[in-house]
Amino acid sequence: MTRMLSSSFVRLGLIALGLFGTSLRAQARSDSPLPPASISADSGILTVTPRQPEIGSLVLLSFRRSNATSDSIQSVSGWMAGEPLHFRMDNSGTERAFGAVPLEASDSVVARVVLRLTSGATDTLRMVIAVPHRATVIAARAARSRRLRVSKVFTVRPDSLTEARIARENEEARAVGRHAHMTPELWKQPFARPRPSRITSTFGSGRVFNGRVTSSHGGVDFAGQPGDPVRAANRGVVALVENFFLAGNVVYVNHGGGIVTGYFHLTQALVAVGDTVERGQEIGLVGATGRVTGPHLHWSARYGEHTVDPMGLIELTRVDAESRRTKSAPGR
Repeated sequence: MTRMLSSSFVRLGLIALGLFGTSLRAQARSDSPLPPASISADSGILTVTPRQPEIGSLVLLSFRRSNATSDSIQSVSGWMAGEPLHFRMDNSGTERAFGAVPLEASDSVVARVVLRLTSGATDTLRMVIAVPHRATVIAARAARSRRLRVSKVFTVRPDSLTEARIARENEEARAVGRHAHMTPELWKQPFARPRPSRITSTFGSGRVFNGRVTSSHGGVDFAGQPGDPVRAANRGVVALVENFFLAGNVVYVNHGGGIVTGYFHLTQALVAVGDTVERGQEIGLVGATGRVTGPHLHWSARYGEHTVDPMGLIELTRVDAESRRTKSAPGR
């Protein structure tokens, strides 16, 4: 089983919601799925899905306007964890936006939804997302770590020039995420897996190399052999094709609305920067380039600068699409 040597934090999380500083208790986890959590104001209802998001996960914020107010809403915008929220209205009149719970969150994340009214006034809904203290996350990461024996070349600290290269490449990836906020959503269908093969390593799984905890996994690994096809998870524009020290040959696709997906360790990229790719289009071949112990596809995702679990893209965009179809259907 192959493993990519990259850093992140394991997924954990609890959520509490507040409106203008007033907190709502989050329901305890259970075996059955929890309904979305909501807060109400004169202007409407704000809902978050899932009710209890995890660290490193996407959330879907939905705002349903109220018909009771005489001062109508002209626009809905907002921020969460330092990243803009891109609300768009469906046929039912509900405004929806994706947001991210960052990996580095230590105790809470705040989302602010700003309503601009016809009168010129603004209303702000404030949502507080509480997460465990970082010490809890580190302890959980150690408990979940996978123990692997690898060559010492993978555990030796890089020299200063290599560290500078890694830092520069990380900044290139963050810049792609920032630019995605300036691009409108380019997809219509839910996101899909880039490969049909089994998952060999999940997002947030810990790593112990030669007896030492070194990292947690910042993406999802799919099994594959050199030359196997890698497909775009959704429609977008190729923003970066490069060779990175850790990730090897990479392709980054800007899907707009702040969302980017990355495809690592490729034998070969089959697209170029500026190409528009469609959902399911072959964009590269599985390989073992970069800092890896064998061939596989490492699939990553970003919301702006925040690394998130790419599998959440599949689930939340499916929920979003189903909600839009249901609420816009005749007779609803």
